[in-house]
Amino acid sequence: MSRKKQTPIELPEVSVSDDGDVRYLHLGTPWIQGSMRVDDPFEIDLEYVQRMMAWLLFVEPERVPRRHAMQLGLGAGAITKYCVKKLRMRSTVVEINPRVISICRAWFRLPPDSAKLKVELGDAAERIRDPEWQGTVDALAVDLYDHEAAAPVLDSADFYRDCRALLTDDGVLTVNLFGRASSYDSSLEKLADAFGEDALWAFKPTREGNTIVLAQRTPTRPRRAELMERAEAIQARWGLPATKWLRVFKPVKMPDDKA
Repeated sequence: MSRKKQTPIELPEVSVSDDGDVRYLHLGTPWIQGSMRVDDPFEIDLEYVQRMMAWLLFVEPERVPRRHAMQLGLGAGAITKYCVKKLRMRSTVVEINPRVISICRAWFRLPPDSAKLKVELGDAAERIRDPEWQGTVDALAVDLYDHEAAAPVLDSADFYRDCRALLTDDGVLTVNLFGRASSYDSSLEKLADAFGEDALWAFKPTREGNTIVLAQRTPTRPRRAELMERAEAIQARWGLPATKWLRVFKPVKMPDDKA
């Protein structure tokens, strides 16, 4: 689902607002596209963004710093900052709007490029086909929304197949399927087409309607006790509410599956 290069892309205005200790990113509308706690800029503020870190349930904690994270759509940079500063991972970002990158650096404490962090300006649909990234990404976060936050900008089976090609054998895609105009079942079908039904895990929606879905490159079905042990380790090491995740996180049952 790539855009024609000759077609000009109209990018929304980028703005920042503060409400007490929380800073918000907006793209031309009041809709919140990301947030940061000003006094703790490298923690993750929003619940749904915390849930996008659930790929940690499938990885040994000791191996996390040796892994590669990629974020498609920078937002306020919460995932990337967390991966670089807290998890000590090598991280790559693809963001189409140069103003978002500059605002994140000026107002959201996004670190400069380094050996650990590379921020790429470009269209994610095109850039993820770069051969240099194929099979190198362990944790791929996709949160690509237009300025109205109405539906994912990229949500096709072909796009999800391109995402799968980026992943290592035990890599995981995490995608936010919130959207007033989007169809959750339709998105699940496209993900299942690309990854297989048995590769999908999902949270129940947050109060705000964000539904986080994970897709494994290589499907696994860890036992509940194993997931709880991993969740306790995540919570102790990084402070994420991982044990609470397990109350609302389970393998996906496709809409036409029989109970």
